[in-house]
Amino acid sequence: MKHQSTRKLRWLLPVALLAIMASSGLWYWQAPDSEPRPDPAETFASAPAVTPPAVTQASAPVPSNKEPPHQTPTSLPDQNFARSLAGTDIDGALKADRNGELILDLGVRDFFDYFLSAVGEVSPEAAIGQIQSLARNYLPEPAASDAMVLLDQYLAYKQAALQLMQTELDPSRQHDPGYQLTALGDALSSLKQLRRSTFSPDAHQAFFGEEEAYSEYTLAAMSIQQREDLSDQGKQALIEWHRKQLPESLRATEQRLQSETREHQARLSALENTESPEAAGRKLVELGMDPESAEGVVSYLKQRESFDQQFSEFEQAVDAEDLEGLAGADRQKHKDALLEQYFPDEQSRTWARLRMLNQS
Repeated sequence: MKHQSTRKLRWLLPVALLAIMASSGLWYWQAPDSEPRPDPAETFASAPAVTPPAVTQASAPVPSNKEPPHQTPTSLPDQNFARSLAGTDIDGALKADRNGELILDLGVRDFFDYFLSAVGEVSPEAAIGQIQSLARNYLPEPAASDAMVLLDQYLAYKQAALQLMQTELDPSRQHDPGYQLTALGDALSSLKQLRRSTFSPDAHQAFFGEEEAYSEYTLAAMSIQQREDLSDQGKQALIEWHRKQLPESLRATEQRLQSETREHQARLSALENTESPEAAGRKLVELGMDPESAEGVVSYLKQRESFDQQFSEFEQAVDAEDLEGLAGADRQKHKDALLEQYFPDEQSRTWARLRMLNQS
């Protein structure tokens, strides 16, 4: 079964500060033996900070070597719910402990996002109904009701966040790095305030704690890079200090990303600064690339070298032909004939056409 993840380290991109997607539309949900919920438009407008009555903090999870006694399934019982989700594992899960209390962690947010991502293909009512059905069928009380209260809060937050992010940048300053950094900082501050006013402290931390920690680290790193009073070594030392303040899980991920970036830069340098495809291949192997992959790169570089030579000969042939006396259609027909002569396969002809477009 393929796995479609909505998590994907969402906090690792600074642009995530501004990428707030809202699920719109109306829905109706009525708990057993309760009054109907308020009108959804009023719920979105007020974004009340309703604290679920019984929530287990993410800081005190069920031991990792034991499955929680109550948990939503890992795959969709209804495979016809949304075509885009067919055959995928459900991201996240709703879980309850042995006391029937909702376990609050990032998996709850992922679970909500998994189904809300199908809105557009299915109605908002259908997406929310699917979440409600799974909560009611797999969780005891009060966890099932707490999950629906939390979903109301999350939908209200997403609607309010979308409105909050409508503030436009000053066109005259939008390319100023300092202004951009200030705008990102203001956006993060506003989002944090909105989250605090919408969610309980536990829900805020579970849903957004790691994302906010990484966003603040990113902003600090960007600010340090813009400083002119620091040497490159000084900048790197300060950035490293901020990196060490990250939660352990994020710190490990950030270090891995930094290592991958350095590895990528070294391999790019090997491709740009070697005298032949074979030399580039040897350098790539020295940098840790497996021989089979390096050979594939060498083969491609040789193909491009051959193409460059063919294209040079093609241009000389076109220049040598006397096409001035031909009508436009005849001139193009003759040029197409030369193209097929010098580039017999479709891929090289496509490269040649792109090269000619770039030169025009």
